[in-house]
Amino acid sequence: MNDSRFSPSQLPRLTHPDGTPIKVLVVDDEPSLAELVAMGTRMLGWEATMAHDGPEAVATARSLAPDVLVLDWMLPGFDGPEVLRKVRTHFPEIPVLFLTAKDAVEDRIEGLGAGADDYVAKPFSLEEVLIRLHRLVERSGAAAADTAELVVGDLVLNMDSHDVSRAGRDISLTATEFDLLSYLMSNARRVVSKSQILDNVWHYDFDGQANIVELYISYLRKKIDVDAEPMIHTVRGVGYVLKPAA
Repeated sequence: MNDSRFSPSQLPRLTHPDGTPIKVLVVDDEPSLAELVAMGTRMLGWEATMAHDGPEAVATARSLAPDVLVLDWMLPGFDGPEVLRKVRTHFPEIPVLFLTAKDAVEDRIEGLGAGADDYVAKPFSLEEVLIRLHRLVERSGAAAADTAELVVGDLVLNMDSHDVSRAGRDISLTATEFDLLSYLMSNARRVVSKSQILDNVWHYDFDGQANIVELYISYLRKKIDVDAEPMIHTVRGVGYVLKPAA
């Protein structure tokens, strides 16, 4: 995957079986780096929490019960391996990705020997971290089983067959309409901005092209919301949200 063209929307959306977000705890004593990783996981639709030293990380993990842990090796208070040991006394199966400035083979072996499920050396590519975290969560069993279908209320979209229906009524969409709807459904109940839609559906940055988003939203509404309670809503000054009809 070419990093310059990577978007988190390319990864299948993961949630708990009940639809609630995956929870990730990001632990690093550099606030800007922790925020970068947290921001990336939020783009995956996850719920991200940060901690910046060993004791805070352990206390936060115990209260949060995260699904996956991103853990710096060197931390104030006590180091990453000690944090992991303490966290796993409560959550034995939690997957962990270690971040470290060490990059020698023996250091990688030490990291994996300390209980890490994966290991990324600093400086790192955020895209690589997100892909590795996504795979850890997939393997952990915390996420709902993979399915080709997106379901929001009575609206169903099949990613493989490109079939779309609402309340059993088949809906015919163009390729772009399908991509837009799948993005909205993947982010159901979350407000997405016009710039996010442009970046993830049309794959270019926001540059005064909001009219194309508005145009295609109107196309979708005429097909999805016709003769039914509306599912696609405008949040003025922010963007759009798709949610089950009331």
